[in-house]
Amino acid sequence: MDTKLTLKLNQRVIEKAKKYASNKKMSLSRIVEAYLQSLTTENDTSKFEISPFVKSIATGTEIPTDLNYKKEYSDYLMEKYK
Repeated sequence: MDTKLTLKLNQRVIEKAKKYASNKKMSLSRIVEAYLQSLTTENDTSKFEISPFVKSIATGTEIPTDLNYKKEYSDYLMEKYK
């Protein structure tokens, strides 16, 4: 049985969520329902599950916003091929 739920959210978040839902060809209600289901189910098998690969590469380390990744990679290669 479906029940109506009223939420108060930031307007920009709602607009982005509606666009996302439209691109996925799903209703926003269905996306919210699936998300809440994933939060409350231990063995969630919905398509919103985080893949094992993504879980494996998640380190919890924050990357600095001013990181020059090209320089870092160049330094890494220079050290590797000394």
